[in-house]
Amino acid sequence: MSRTPTVTREAILDASIALIREQGHERLNARALATRIGCSTQPILYCFKSMDELRRAAYDVADKLHTAFLLTGLNAPDPLLGLGLTYVRFAYEEPLLFKFLFQSNELGQHDMADLIENPDLIPLLNQVAEEGGLDEVTARRAFLTIFATAHGFASLLANNALEYDEELVASSLFGSFMGAIQIEKEEGNEITR
Repeated sequence: MSRTPTVTREAILDASIALIREQGHERLNARALATRIGCSTQPILYCFKSMDELRRAAYDVADKLHTAFLLTGLNAPDPLLGLGLTYVRFAYEEPLLFKFLFQSNELGQHDMADLIENPDLIPLLNQVAEEGGLDEVTARRAFLTIFATAHGFASLLANNALEYDEELVASSLFGSFMGAIQIEKEEGNEITR
């Protein structure tokens, strides 16, 4: 009769996320996890074929945590602004998870075009198009400008000891949004002239 494993895949992933939150993704290894869980490295390597597989699974868990955090921003009076603010606040509150998700080469997307072609963005792109009176192509370009602004703030907060100033971030995101829409409209007019 085989023994029921006492160290589960879920426990390993929970410990992985806790370790990343506290020490960073660079410290994620079988020995550190074993110490944290209180076991040998054997159960970890039994549940995951390799550390690469464990990293990918931990990335998926971190991505789900990030997505759940972001979705709270959609309840704001201006959902697009709310989403931008929660993206930046996540980096401030969870800097090491943010670095793991967006600054560790685990993202899997290395092309900006791939990033804005993500089907999950369609509702946001539709909102950008509707609020800005833009077609789909120009809405994607405007969204990229807005995303770059939010990501810039988020990266600054995650990598530096800066204080989060929500009013400044909100004002900048709004200005970026309005500027991007204006530029897209002006460029569209130049093309049709």
